[in-house]
Parts: sequence; C-alpha cells; structure tokens
Amino acid sequence: MDPNLAIPTKKFADGEKVPPEVLKQVPFNAATYYNFVPIGLTDGVLEVGMVDPSSIEARDALQFITSRLGVPFKIFAISQGDFEAVIKGYEGLTTQVSKALGDLDAEIKAEEVEAKELSGRDTPAAQTAKVIEDAPVTRIVAVILQHATSGGASDIHIEPGDANLKVRFRVDGVLYTSLFLPINVHDAVVARIKILTNMKLDEKRKPQDGRFSARIDSRKIDFRVSTLPTYFGEKVVIRILDPERTILTLPALGLSPENLEIVNRAIRRPYGLILVTGPTGSGKTTTLYSMLRELDREKNNAVSLEDPIEYNIEGVNQSQVKPEIDYTFANGLRSILRQDPDIIMVGEIRDTETARLAVQASLTGHLVLATLHTNNAAGVIPRLVDMGLEPYLIAATLILAMGQRLVPVLCEDSREALPVEGAVKAMVENILNDVEPIARAKIVLPDKVYRAARSASCPSGTRGRIAAFEVLEVNREIEAIMLKSPTEEDIYKVARKNGFLTMKEDALMKAFQGTIPFEEVGKL
Repeated sequence: MDPNLAIPTKKFADGEKVPPEVLKQVPFNAATYYNFVPIGLTDGVLEVGMVDPSSIEARDALQFITSRLGVPFKIFAISQGDFEAVIKGYEGLTTQVSKALGDLDAEIKAEEVEAKELSGRDTPAAQTAKVIEDAPVTRIVAVILQHATSGGASDIHIEPGDANLKVRFRVDGVLYTSLFLPINVHDAVVARIKILTNMKLDEKRKPQDGRFSARIDSRKIDFRVSTLPTYFGEKVVIRILDPERTILTLPALGLSPENLEIVNRAIRRPYGLILVTGPTGSGKTTTLYSMLRELDREKNNAVSLEDPIEYNIEGVNQSQVKPEIDYTFANGLRSILRQDPDIIMVGEIRDTETARLAVQASLTGHLVLATLHTNNAAGVIPRLVDMGLEPYLIAATLILAMGQRLVPVLCEDSREALPVEGAVKAMVENILNDVEPIARAKIVLPDKVYRAARSASCPSGTRGRIAAFEVLEVNREIEAIMLKSPTEEDIYKVARKNGFLTMKEDALMKAFQGTIPFEEVGKL
C-alpha cells in the first residue's frame, strides 16, 4: 500500500508565508536535513509539510521533535518549490549566524597563524582584540542582539558546554534555546562582548560586570553584561534594557480596583515609606516607576537612586549608583537628602544603613519608595526588624507594603475553557478556604476558567506577563501589632480581618476573569 495515499497535499498560494512563531517549532538544521517544514498550528496540532512523506527517517525525526514540544502533528505532502519557499522564511537568527560561521572558522585559523608570527611582539590580549574587532564574530554577536531585542527577550544567556555553545533567550520569564554554535567560537564571542563592555580580555578566572549601548531598529538599547567562570569556560548573561520602553500606568499593572485605591491613597501621602517586595525579575522596579509616573513631578523634586537605570522618566532626577567608587545606595541617599527632595526612590534596600536612612528620610517629611527582598508583603516588617530597625520607627513611617510575582497572560485566541467543577472546583475552594468573610462575600465563582492552548498566532498560548499582587496597608491595628509583636504570622492575621488577599488569591481572581491560565495559580 502506498503510504502517501492517506496523506493530504498542501499547496501554497503566491506570496503565502508561514508565521515566524510556527517556524520556531522546528529547528532550521532539522528542516533542511530531513526536508520537512512546519506550515501551521491549528487547535494545538503542528502541521508539517514533507517533500517525501514516505521517509521513515524523517518521520522518526519529526516524532522526536514534536515529543519534546509536547504537541501532536499532522503530515502534509508539499512540493520541492513550496519547501524551498518556506525555508526562505527561516532567514533570521540561524541562517545569518550560519553564514558568518564559515568566515569565522577561517579567521580563527588565520589568527592562530598570525599569533605564532607575532609571538613575542604583542600581548595575547592585544592580539585577540585586534582580530576580533574585524572578525565575522562581530556579525554573530550583532545578529544575536538584534533578534533577542526584536523578539522581546529580557535576557540573553551564552553558555559553553562540552560540544557546543548554547544561546538562550528569556521571553516572558521563560528561557528558550535559540541557537547552537560550535564550541570553538566561544572565546571569540566572549572576547567580542568584553571589548564592547571594556572588560579585561585576559581575565577569565573571576566574574566581571559591564555594560554597553547599541542602536537597534533606530532605537538606543542598553545592555548590562555579567560573566561567570564555569567548568567549560566563561558564561555570559546579557540583560536587555530598553530606555524607550513605555512605563505602564498603575491600572495596567494588574492591580484590582480595591488594591488600586489603596495604592493611590498611599502615594498621595506627603511623607512615609512604601516598600515593594518580590524575587528578582518580578517587576518591582516597573511598579515603582508606575507610581512615580502618577505623582506630580513638576511641583515636587523627585530623585531616584538606581542600579541600573532601566527606563528614563521625565521629571525625575535619576542617578546610577557605582559601588566600585563607593557611590552606594547609602552614600547616595545621604547626598540626595541635601538636594531638597520631596519624593525619593531607592532601587533596592540591601543593608541596614540604607534601611535606616530611608526610614529617617520618611520621618523628616519625604515620600520614599523602595524595593526589599522578602517572600511576601507581611514579611516586610519582620525583615526590617531583622535589619536592626526599631519597631516604633517602622510603625511611624511604613504606610504600604506590596508583594508581587509575574504570571503569563492568556492569548485571546489561544485558550481552552475548563468548567469549574470536580477537581477544578475543589482546588478553587481550597484556595478560598482561608479568605475572611469580608473578602469572600465579594468573590463570585464563574462557570469556567481557562488554560493555555496553542495556536498559529500564539504557539505557547500566552503572550506577555502581568503581576499578581498582595497589598498591605498599614493602619492603626497593624501599627499596634508592630509595636507589640511584629511577627509575620500576627501581622498576617490582622491584615486578613481587614480583607487582605494573598498573591495566590489575586491570581485566582485574574484566572476567574480569563486573564491568566488557571494552572498558573497553583505555581504561586
């Protein structure tokens, strides 16, 4: 029996193109080697066009690729011409880098010969710098930066392994492998990045930090770079900072109407301390920027201390701390207090000295916004006590503590309904079981929630992220607890009686609204 009889044929119309999101499902190298290409993603099923659908080897390779993706597939027969047309759509990161690799291999060999000829006349670091500046590796690094930025990545990870150099992009909080390079180009790639950041080329035994700027798509983008010695060589992580990125309004952050009212009330206070807490990468700085945006920066002198300055805010005097020259958050805060400030933003309270200065600033008539690393909002107060601050000072200054985590946002056309019954209903009721009646009375269970589903326009089922919040407003009852027993448990109990909702419960409300996948609630 002819195996092609049961396989439908797909013909492409003139000018028809496969979306880049679909092409990403199958690596370029596999597509060209096995002569198959992804052509669509419908109802969570990956549609694949094959020039020779009878090829057992190609089918086995496809089975392996899709099993790793966790998606089913459907095969279509396509012509050689259509296959080549789809392959042209891959013109991007992989192919641009591949073109440079051949040139780079020749350059590296030439470098080895030149190094021998220059032996004794030039330092190894100077030799490397001279060759790398002109080598095709410059194009490779530029292409990686271009595609990471245009793809909405927040970080680039360049990781050496035993056999290859892996490049991963972090998009919406998740790392995706985007490229594999031969391991022999590792030193050249790292050297190029070090040149851009003015790092020491010959220092490979200890971590280094640096930053540089580049114009990409007519926009100035800042890149913060960190290197780390590993078993197979130096790993490089590049944080992408887009100064022109739009600063969100407070409602756009994902605050519920009740929490938004509390936050607006707090930032309108003439003085006091507002702390935002959460792990690295949870959007704390974005929240502080959004608060600053809501304040009157024309009539007030707003000054910030940051490390680094991520976005520019009109009307705010932003200052970059530099610990290497002893310009720390603590020293910077002392200087700011001599600048006649009304509003002060401190990027992060890292030590007791900075915490004490922030409290003193809020005591003397300033509104201070800052971030602090704790697990939740109620943990802010015992954390400050652990840092050596007296409870009576905290009670007199702290007006708001916020905890937050980022969760993915559902695509409108890529979601699947789940009835709120059975196991789903049991999970919902278990989460809401601890909610006090004052808050529980406002919660109405919907008939259904949603989970992420794949589609051609949104392969992962989610796009972008939003924050789940918990907002603790300090009132007389909380102040009394601070002075009496400032433990997280006691603070939490009093806050609950006032209608306080945890991040998990806030995320559940967003799942009820169809904003985030229901499965994300259990991860908080």
